[in-house]
Amino acid sequence: MRIVGGRLKGRTLKTPAEEGLRPTSDRLRETLFNVLAHAYDDPVEGAQVMDLFAGTGALACEALSRGARFALIVDDSAQSRGLIRENVTTLGLGGVTRLLRRDATKLGAAPTGERYNLVFLDPPYGKGLGELALIALRDGGWLIEGALLLLEESAAAAIEIPESFELLEQRAYSVAQVTFLKYTGKS
Repeated sequence: MRIVGGRLKGRTLKTPAEEGLRPTSDRLRETLFNVLAHAYDDPVEGAQVMDLFAGTGALACEALSRGARFALIVDDSAQSRGLIRENVTTLGLGGVTRLLRRDATKLGAAPTGERYNLVFLDPPYGKGLGELALIALRDGGWLIEGALLLLEESAAAAIEIPESFELLEQRAYSVAQVTFLKYTGKS
């Protein structure tokens, strides 16, 4: 796996040696960031990013490479956190990232003044964890109004959009679908 765009383009990312993690492929990451740049007026530049169910941290690293200001990377797996630390260190992103050991479906309250405007969610497929994480983001006050969220899920999954989120579009990519949502701040 590599960073596919921005100032770190071409740099290698450490990937899992064992089964269980399913990192977003280089091709899908490139497609998603192209969609963001062209269909959503490039919300990455200067963004406060959250990467939930981060796995390798590839989505956060990609966003930072493309001009995001800061990324909070969230995963509760020890294996994932080890990969994320290694990738962040190798890419020299320690000063613009924070790694949070937490279940993304049980985030709790956001620290005072800490809000995010771009969120990537890549949970294990077919378990409904993305929807639970959306509720945790909303209820914990982690999002600014108008935040853009991208939820990757199995193409076969039916996604229930929680209250306070507006469905912008869904795009199918092979075995995956990506749901683009906007946080409305309304309940």
